[in-house]
Amino acid sequence: MSASTEIIDLEEKHYEPGQSGKRIPVDVKQRILYAIASIEYGSVEVVIHDGKITQIEGRKKSG
Repeated sequence: MSASTEIIDLEEKHYEPGQSGKRIPVDVKQRILYAIASIEYGSVEVVIHDGKITQIEGRKKSG
């Protein structure tokens, strides 16, 4: 089993007034989708600290 970890620093982006939640920047969405697409067997973990994504970790298992 191999694992790769990527630490990312993101600025908070909010929805327009009246909407709740936070927007996820396009580059972060792309990194998460790339991590998912590059794994045939395994898992992807997104670590959130203080409301911000701090880490995207992909764990590959041999099939």
